[in-house]
Amino acid sequence: MSSQRTLGLVLLVVGVVLLLFGVNATESVTDTVKEGLTGRFTDKTMWYLIGGAALGVAGLSLTLFGRGRASGA
Repeated sequence: MSSQRTLGLVLLVVGVVLLLFGVNATESVTDTVKEGLTGRFTDKTMWYLIGGAALGVAGLSLTLFGRGRASGA
């Protein structure tokens, strides 16, 4: 397995973990109250969700489309 695909898998796992933290944080009392009053989640929760999605997409693309084994060497 190439180093790009390995990095892709690591990024994918970290992205999924961050997304899980973000989804879990949306159900907290603080986020529920703030969303009820302002219609938005807290900044920390948004960073978890956005960062997790970005890392997940980057990791998935590296895993699927990363350079394979070099031929000839």
